[in-house]
Amino acid sequence: MDLVEVSRRYNIAPEEIVMLSRNENAYGPSPRVREALRDVPLHRYPDSRAFVKALQDYTGYPEENIIIGAGLDDIITTLARLFLGPGDRALIPVPTYNVYGLAARLCGALPVYSQRLPGFEVSTEIPTEIKMIFLCSPNNPTGNSLSEETVRAVAESTAGIVFLDEAYAEFAEKNLLKLVGRYENLVVGRTFSKAFGLAGMRLGYSAAPLWLAEEYRRIAPLFGISSLSLAAGVAALRDQEHMRETVARITHERERMRLRINARPSEGNFLYIQTEERSGQVVERLMRKGVVVKDCSTFPGAGEHSLRVSVGTPEENDRFLEAYGSG
Repeated sequence: MDLVEVSRRYNIAPEEIVMLSRNENAYGPSPRVREALRDVPLHRYPDSRAFVKALQDYTGYPEENIIIGAGLDDIITTLARLFLGPGDRALIPVPTYNVYGLAARLCGALPVYSQRLPGFEVSTEIPTEIKMIFLCSPNNPTGNSLSEETVRAVAESTAGIVFLDEAYAEFAEKNLLKLVGRYENLVVGRTFSKAFGLAGMRLGYSAAPLWLAEEYRRIAPLFGISSLSLAAGVAALRDQEHMRETVARITHERERMRLRINARPSEGNFLYIQTEERSGQVVERLMRKGVVVKDCSTFPGAGEHSLRVSVGTPEENDRFLEAYGSG
């Protein structure tokens, strides 16, 4: 439910509503981003070379191994179009991000949902008929990271493509980007929507084996990312200090919130909360108080007793804690 709908349904002024349902970065991007956007030549087609070069410096991977898209969702759906077709099967350990199943179905493929193990780890036993595997670390919505041993075992257990979504990697203590150079079937995806505060610009990238990156660029739109988004990405990468400062603020608030409500540990910019009453009822009660969180019953495999709350500013988080604790 978006801001306008909540405002109308509950008769609450939009400025009084706290949106903690989309895992956005409440602090926003670097001031350099807004400065950079003033000089973008809007009458010219986009040129992604400066952005890809900046990503090479940030990731340590050559430009040839980097693929980009209009948001990480764009990369996910493009890869699905490349490797999935009618009747193919994509393995998706759940609960996790809903777009993986959607991307498979858009290609006529069948999402195969497997329940996660205790602690929300994933099984390393992969059926032989699987063409793609979607992993998320830190996982949305549960917040846990996968171990390097698990991801290695999955990549070594299948001939299919393994897509590892690291949208929240900057909030975690470690990441697995280094594994791309060691496996010919592993792609690691990232986004500028979270740590860099650019959700509205729709900008994502992945590190991929050379053969796969070449296949991706063969079918990806030549001018699929706007000039404004590309300029924003370059400016954001030039001010990583701002990104690290906002990440530090968010992780500090994440731990403060977690301890207050006794939630499970998280390495994202959100918390996963398992509730005694149905999550839909909790979410409804919070919305009546002007606080919007995510009902996780919409995630396959999550059940009807879990919700996800994004970490906002201290003031926003206090609003949530007060509303959640008051019953």
